[in-house]
Amino acid sequence: MISEFHQLSEKIGQLAELTHALRRENAELRLRVTGLQSENEELTQRIGEAHQRVAALLEKFPALPEDVSQEVSQNSSQKSLQDQELT
Repeated sequence: MISEFHQLSEKIGQLAELTHALRRENAELRLRVTGLQSENEELTQRIGEAHQRVAALLEKFPALPEDVSQEVSQNSSQKSLQDQELT
């Protein structure tokens, strides 16, 4: 009977150690999530700013005449087909 109490006591001790380890890991993961969320927000903001800069640059370019625009589109399609044939 004493041995059964001893085994139960050991198992309770192991369970307590595991509980503490999991709580520490959980706290570390929460901190990591918070850091990654902050990084994600920063990167999202930087992407938005880059998008605005590119849009501003594109607005500075004159519009292509219709015939040139069609030619560029056709050349792009042909290039895409050639690239697919090479792969």
